[in-house]
Amino acid sequence: MGKKSAKERIEKLREEINKYRYFYHVLNKSLISDEALDSLKKELFDLEQEFPELITPDSPTQRVGGEPLKEFKKIPHGTRMNSLNDAFSEQDVHDWLTRLENYLKKTSNIQHPTSNGFYVDLKMDGLAVELIYENGILKTGSTRGDGMIGEDITQNLKTVEAIPLSINLQPKTYNLKTNLIVRGETFLTKKEFSRINKEQEKRGEKAYANPRNVAAGSIRQLDPKITASRKLDFYAYGVVATPETQQTHANEFKTLNEFGFKTNPNGRAVSTLEEVFEFQRKWEKEREKLPYEIDGVVVFINDNKIFADAGIIGKAPRAAIAYKFSPREATTIVESIKVQVGRTGALTPVAVMKPVSVGGITITHATLHNADEIERLGLKIGDTVIVSRAGDVIPKITKVLKELRSGKERAFYMPEKCPVDGSKVIRDGVIFRCSNKNCAAKLRESIYHFVSRGAFNMEGLGPKIIDRFLDEGLILDAADIFTLKEKEGDITALERFGEKSASNIIEEVESRKNISLPRFIYSLSILHVGEETAQLLAREIAEKLNVQHRTSNIQHFLEILQSFSFDELQKIRDIGPKVAESIYNWFREKQNIEFLKKLDHVGIVISNVQRPTSNFKLSGKVFVLTGSLGNMSRDEVKEKIRALGGEISESVSKKTDFCLTGANPGSKYDRAKKLGINILNEQQFLEMIG
Repeated sequence: MGKKSAKERIEKLREEINKYRYFYHVLNKSLISDEALDSLKKELFDLEQEFPELITPDSPTQRVGGEPLKEFKKIPHGTRMNSLNDAFSEQDVHDWLTRLENYLKKTSNIQHPTSNGFYVDLKMDGLAVELIYENGILKTGSTRGDGMIGEDITQNLKTVEAIPLSINLQPKTYNLKTNLIVRGETFLTKKEFSRINKEQEKRGEKAYANPRNVAAGSIRQLDPKITASRKLDFYAYGVVATPETQQTHANEFKTLNEFGFKTNPNGRAVSTLEEVFEFQRKWEKEREKLPYEIDGVVVFINDNKIFADAGIIGKAPRAAIAYKFSPREATTIVESIKVQVGRTGALTPVAVMKPVSVGGITITHATLHNADEIERLGLKIGDTVIVSRAGDVIPKITKVLKELRSGKERAFYMPEKCPVDGSKVIRDGVIFRCSNKNCAAKLRESIYHFVSRGAFNMEGLGPKIIDRFLDEGLILDAADIFTLKEKEGDITALERFGEKSASNIIEEVESRKNISLPRFIYSLSILHVGEETAQLLAREIAEKLNVQHRTSNIQHFLEILQSFSFDELQKIRDIGPKVAESIYNWFREKQNIEFLKKLDHVGIVISNVQRPTSNFKLSGKVFVLTGSLGNMSRDEVKEKIRALGGEISESVSKKTDFCLTGANPGSKYDRAKKLGINILNEQQFLEMIG
């Protein structure tokens, strides 16, 4: 990026960040998530590092918090209350330490700033406050405010049980000759947050978005009784003292404990950056087990003299950094939109984005589903967007930040012709579809799907190998995969293949000729038929067969499917007219019948056809899954539910019996609560199934 473009981008970022920060810090309202805001701030910081001549005193990177509220008396801080710069990767932390070492070598001739190691602590998602004790008695308490001036919230802080109103005046590690100034974080536990939201719902009021907003709003109440009712908690994290009295950050925590303050018991001194990274990885994995919210870890140079010598850069101390967890949301730029042709011929627009780390992985693509979704988002090529990803959920663009537009963005239109074979594109509801039933892209995607884990589970046959076999003419459709044994010599002769590779592929294919009925139906790429519809259809077939367990050949299966009338298909739960029509027509099209006959000829056997039974523990119970599960994968949970007679639904309705919820649940959880559906966590589910 050139200097001119960087200047334009920096100005846009500053304007938007200042707006978001004003709403967040002053009005206690979040226009975007903390993670998305952090992502914008990181982009601004990186640009200013690249073009330091563009840094201005009023840049958000030079600020700490928001302006003090007008309703409270203003209190100046004796020394500035700083914020922290953020790191989002191990490389960011390495870069931070390199900058610090270079600075200290030049200014203080300090060669080894980490000789006393680091102090690492959990980064609480609360509100920073300052406490001043005079002769051991709490005199004032204030918010951070803009770093230099905060709000007097003394009476509210006195309602927080974890904040001592008087302190022990004789700690062994500190000579108290003047007022004691302690800084820490007020926060709300997850349990208390849940209780408050339940009360909100009972009153018919909107639930709060997150514990941090409730904590901030509670601590700024003009009536201390309201603050007291919220049951805030507090952890101290620092003493305003000279390096001579507190040589290390670890000493500060010991001193705080001796004064009678709570500190986070998980913080500790470490010697190396690798130990810092291990600490961060541990708590990113175990954060859900904590009774409060955290969004990362804080890394300090443990030596307080070196910490003081390093000074401040912008709004933050040079010798500390906040190492954030992998964000569930981040901002990036959509560089282009390409169109993929799927296994049913559907055209799907996909955003190609500037690489960004979300949920622990680097993301460059996100599906946009259809043209209506692009219109709903108001998305243009070149837009800055918020991308979210929770657990194993596919990355999704959730919002367009239109205010960051430069005027160079371009509108996107769905193509009139298939990008693969040039056939006319037709519209089917919200879906644009290639009109050619024999579209090459559709064929390839259907074969990819056929061999996938959700269908025949041929792990050794990836898309690149399938492409090679199609290009070489070794297969024409999915059924031909089972004839590869006859073509072992042809495979061996291919470049980068050999006898071992060919043998492994053939062995894998031969071991997959026996398949369950639901997986077989799902493998056929029938329009509108996903995993759950395949399960429902399989149960109806088993009912018609009137057996508990049996093995069936393809011909028998085809006869059963063709015996279903259009009306009978519509009567199956969750199968409406459109899906019924798709199933009915698929099993009457000549090319599909020929394909099934080929599968029958190569020896595919459908096994484990189960007739519905009312004797199982979960018989008749409908489950919806949402969020990330910790101990089991979604596939494992689904198999357990089905094995016990239960059913899976992709959407929440009045027919849903249970909503099984993991970490970071989505809109399904909210709808389940609204409808009064029984909500289970993973432990409760395991107890239910025994």
